[in-house]
Amino acid sequence: MSLEDFVASIANPSPPSHIGAPLQALWYDAKGNWQKAHDLVDGPDGKVYARIHAYLHRKEGDIWNADYWYRRAAESRPDISLDEEWEILVIRLLKNS
Repeated sequence: MSLEDFVASIANPSPPSHIGAPLQALWYDAKGNWQKAHDLVDGPDGKVYARIHAYLHRKEGDIWNADYWYRRAAESRPDISLDEEWEILVIRLLKNS
């Protein structure tokens, strides 16, 4: 799936069935459902989940919590817009799916 296909899928009522929870979280985030996005990545262990979790808390404005999750993901908080971060994350996850 390409970035363009993923973005186009946001117009649908549900995410593509073949994508994993981290991409689903970013899909729900793009739909404006922060809570559903957060629920999908809150709990499972691993750097990918931590990285999406960090982004979501940054978007929420909870920088302290976001920085905790960036550390869990072994990354630093990026100095880019939230839109740019979202796109980078989607591209990264699509490449690995």
